[in-house]
Parts: sequence; structure tokens; C-alpha cells
Amino acid sequence: MDRAATGLPFDDIRRLIDGPPLPNTEAADAVRAGIEPGLGILQDVGEWLAAWQGRTDPAIVQPLVAVFAANHNILQQNVTDLPMSSTQARVELIAAGGAAVSRAALQSNAGLKVFDLALDLPTPDITKEDALDEAACAATMAFGMEAIAGGADLLCVTDIGAGNRTVAATIALALFGGRAEDWLGEEPSDTLRENQKRAAETAVARLEGETSDPLEVLRRVGGREFAAIAGAILAARYQNIPVLLDGPVSIAAAAVLRELSPATIAHCRATHADADPGHKRLLLELGLTPLLDLGLTQSNGLGSVLAIDLCRSASIAVQKAGV
Repeated sequence: MDRAATGLPFDDIRRLIDGPPLPNTEAADAVRAGIEPGLGILQDVGEWLAAWQGRTDPAIVQPLVAVFAANHNILQQNVTDLPMSSTQARVELIAAGGAAVSRAALQSNAGLKVFDLALDLPTPDITKEDALDEAACAATMAFGMEAIAGGADLLCVTDIGAGNRTVAATIALALFGGRAEDWLGEEPSDTLRENQKRAAETAVARLEGETSDPLEVLRRVGGREFAAIAGAILAARYQNIPVLLDGPVSIAAAAVLRELSPATIAHCRATHADADPGHKRLLLELGLTPLLDLGLTQSNGLGSVLAIDLCRSASIAVQKAGV
């Protein structure tokens, strides 16, 4: 049976992925034709903004950093030293304006929203059972699509979640294969890294080779923040909003969409490359060249704000050049 005719919760998602809007190449061409030489990455970013905003005068007036926070019972596998309560603590710190991203967003006049994805209801331990059922996963993607309901001309997506770096590695392992350690970050102890490796391998083995459907990978070994970020990326595509991906969790969520249809994330750029080797490999797998190289770890949106400043400079540069 045609999957589009099954009436299952993922059907609407698949239909959206089948026909996303195309970039406005005429706008990008106009930018290219009108700018002065020697702008380097500013020209590249300016053309990208023009293509996906559909404007010959791209502008960053209403940027939004969307931080999606969720908890995971994979912490039962001792994959991190962080307690589950650290997620809520980080959310509260951002909300109170005490986090680096809060201060940077205020300074850069960028919107900052934190989305609490049922922190009091962690997803199950994916080494033992599925993270979500299809209805819950589709509903969480739909929730993520609402992140831009208040409007934005540049969307930055990032995350908070103790243990979710291991989940990101698990998604990458399921989608792209290789070794679990290839997709993991560096850890302060060999014990933590071995626990993460074992957890990722166990979770993927539980799929019994059924990894051909990226949405099934997302719901079975992902989590709420991954689903919500994927939804936000997809919604932005339909509303002519370029997207910045901040950190390995957002890259893993984008990878799910990319594996469904490569063109689905053509409107996305990566904010930065951090010291995490698994993050760098994910960027390479998706063909994403980061805008910045800052050595950040646990960015929680700070990389987004810094990349917004670069994008804003690019938009001003191409306008000043007479576009």
C-alpha cells in the first residue's frame, strides 16, 4: 500500500517532505550580480539568505533562537555525569537571563524561546524500548512546527538535555552505520565513553536492522527535542525562513529529514564546529560547512547568536553593495 494512503500519523509529515518549496535562485543571482568583489563568506551567506528568504535585499530583523529541552531515561545507562535535574536547571538559568546565550541574545537583539518538552516525563531508555510511538512523535514534530508561529526571518535551533548527545550518536549510527564511537563526543573518562558506546550499540541492535525509514529511527531511538527540531526545520522551509543548526542534536534531527529527502534541509546551515569529533563527522556526512569555528561545547544556543551576527553582517554587506 502507498504510505501516503495509510492514514497513519506520519503521513502528513511525509507529504510535506515530498514537495518543499524551492529556493529563489533569481534573488540569489541578483545578489551575486550586484555585490562588490572580495566579500568572501559574507557573499556566500548573503546569497544563501536571499535564496531562502526570497528577497534581493535579505535582512535579519527578527531572528529567533529556539531551544528545545527534553529528558531521557537513557541516563540509567550512566552515559553522563550530569543528573536529569540539570536540564531543568539550565532552562531556568536561560529564562532568568543568567546564561551566556541569554545575555548574548539580548545584546544582539535576537529572540530567545525555550520549549519545555515534558521534562517531568522523560522518554524511555532507548536501549530497552522505543522513545515514542508514532502518534506522539508526529505530534511533537507538529509542536516544533509552531516554534515560528510568532514570526522570524532566521531560525536557529538548538537543545538542552542531559544524555541527549548519546541519543544523537545513536540516531547517526542507525542512519549511517560505522562504529558507535565514530559518532560520539570526547568524554572526561573512558568509563563514560564506553557506557555511551554500549548504549548506542544496544539501542541500534534493538532495531534489528529496520533502519530504512528515518522517521521510524527518529521515533524509536530519538526523543522529543529531536522530533521538535525536525518539525521546526520543516516548517521553516515552507515559510521561507533560513535555518541555523546549532550543535550535534540539531544536526542529528536534520539528518533524519535529509535521509528522507536530501533537498529537505537545503535551507539549513551549521552555526559552528565544536571540539566534538562526532559532531564534526555528522557535519561532514551532511555536507555542512560550519559558519564559525569557536571550540564551543554545550553551546545551548550561544553558537546560534554568534552566527546570527555573522548573517546580519552578510545581509548588510550585500545591501551596502547596491543590491
